[in-house]
Amino acid sequence: MSKGPSLKETFLTPIIANNPVMIQVLGICSSLAVTSSMKTAFVMGLSVTFVCALANLAISTVRNFIPNSVRIIAQMTVIASLVILVDQILKAFAYDLSKQLSVYVGLIITNCIVMGRTEGFALKSKPLPALLDGLGNGIGYLLVLCVVASIREIFGSGTWFGLTLLQSVNNGGWYVPCGLLVMPPCSFFLLGLLIWAVKSVRKDLQEPLVYDTHREDY
Repeated sequence: MSKGPSLKETFLTPIIANNPVMIQVLGICSSLAVTSSMKTAFVMGLSVTFVCALANLAISTVRNFIPNSVRIIAQMTVIASLVILVDQILKAFAYDLSKQLSVYVGLIITNCIVMGRTEGFALKSKPLPALLDGLGNGIGYLLVLCVVASIREIFGSGTWFGLTLLQSVNNGGWYVPCGLLVMPPCSFFLLGLLIWAVKSVRKDLQEPLVYDTHREDY
């Protein structure tokens, strides 16, 4: 009988080798919406990590008691409860950030990464591997958000986590901020370029070209 991946592999693989955003292209909507600043991106990444890890742990713990016919409902109930908890914590301790994140915290309920891991991994695994898998996928998502947000905030506003790194000309400095980077469409193109760069380096992810031998224009 072949052994499954080790706990270390379970945790590390989704961070880089099989990143949920860069490789699996999941969670794109929230990745585009909250990366205009590092504060919102970091908090969103932490929130998804928290929900994904604890949802995996909870579903794995009770997996043998969940009827197959209602497994999706059970998963949604657990995830929704954790999202409500995160939303209330943010409103209590970081109200301004909660307002900036707007509806995107609530939309973690339908995040493909969270649902995918509970359905595809937690239902088939023991609690500890499920917890590590959730943490790994959440951290992988967080890293991508931080990379995109860092580029957008530093070159679009001259700041990082709200701290001035490049003094703009409006404040007596030399740097002219690129306003295009803080606009929503830019995050789409920037994330697309990052995904393209990763898949250009990772030859194993490139799909082979299939030629139609019946065509005469080759």
